[in-house]
Amino acid sequence: MLRRAKAVLFTFLMIWPLTAIPQQIQRGKIKLGINVLLSENMDLLKGKRIGLVTNPTGVCSNLTSTIDTLNMRPDVNLVALFGPEHGVRGDRYAGQKISSYTDEKTGLPVWSLYGKTKKPTPIMLHDIDLLIFDMQDIGSRAYTYIYTMARTMEAAKENNIPILILDHPDPLDGELVEGPILKPAFRSFIGLYPIPSVYGMTIGELALYFNSEFKIDADLTVIPMRGWKRAMTFAQTGLIWIPTSPHVPNVETPFYIAATGCIGELQTVNVGVGYTLPFQLVGTPWLVAADFAAELNRRHLPGVFFRPAFYRPYYSTLAGQNLQGVQIHIIDFKTFKPMLTQIHILAAMKKLYPSQQIFDQTRLAMFNKAMGTDFVLKAIQGGMTAGEIYATFENDITNFMKKRKKYLLYKE
Repeated sequence: MLRRAKAVLFTFLMIWPLTAIPQQIQRGKIKLGINVLLSENMDLLKGKRIGLVTNPTGVCSNLTSTIDTLNMRPDVNLVALFGPEHGVRGDRYAGQKISSYTDEKTGLPVWSLYGKTKKPTPIMLHDIDLLIFDMQDIGSRAYTYIYTMARTMEAAKENNIPILILDHPDPLDGELVEGPILKPAFRSFIGLYPIPSVYGMTIGELALYFNSEFKIDADLTVIPMRGWKRAMTFAQTGLIWIPTSPHVPNVETPFYIAATGCIGELQTVNVGVGYTLPFQLVGTPWLVAADFAAELNRRHLPGVFFRPAFYRPYYSTLAGQNLQGVQIHIIDFKTFKPMLTQIHILAAMKKLYPSQQIFDQTRLAMFNKAMGTDFVLKAIQGGMTAGEIYATFENDITNFMKKRKKYLLYKE
């Protein structure tokens, strides 16, 4: 009876989206990994009890949820969901620990991977024959989703379960590689592996890199996209951006996170979180907006302009206080260098306001974890210029690029 009901509902859903969802959404320039799976690789799911690791960004190209798409198919046996930070339906705040529960819409168990454990346990996996991972990342190292993927790959290996990664675009494009390589002393769940701050790889390519370079050795299959090119930013794909978390509301936000996210960890400076422009502002009560904007614009950083800004955050860092500083305007996404910009912002604050306690002792550990090293902090405090600091990353980036090359699925 249940299988018949699913078949009827599946038939309805396959007809309904084609008329209810605008045609311009369906005609994206690329096909996501989930669409390629459904059209070319359904044999991989045959006879398997499937566990799906996903969140609201797990959607088909026409915006239908991967959860609902797979659950309604009579030829798919979806038995469990696994949720990362923010939860499987995206209704939990950043950093909030999540308990396991039952999904109201599907009735499926939801195992939390952001609570007591960040890795699927044998109990969670006891009746699963295949794991599928379908989430959009933001192209920056200090973001938990790629480590949820890595921990799931580890669990798949340990429990002899194959895993499929359904690929998504790198929203920053697949060419930008920048920033310091994470040092082992600063390993955390916002940085498990020695990769750059901005790595220029899709989540599927990153899975291949993790699996081989860090000896996970899972039975891994990446379902690639069709039509994606390395030079594409997400805005150029024709796809609709789904917020990856509450403070990543639009397609441009990943660029701004890459430029201010580490600064935000200091909590002595507001970066727009708690206001209407998350990660696009840099403000404090003591910055002088005109002076700070002039100093940053004098540095002629590629692809960006700084405008004096005044605002009052509603919540988060420095909530309720009148702040001034700059709004960051990216004017050329192809030449913009987010990590270079971030280091210049910090160096400019240190230069103009040497007596201010930018680096609060209580938050240094989180800043260094997000940066992946304590070198940047020490260098700024020691008076090195932003250009000198940035130049020290060059050799490590060159070595990473050489290793990265063999895992790239999209050659142009």
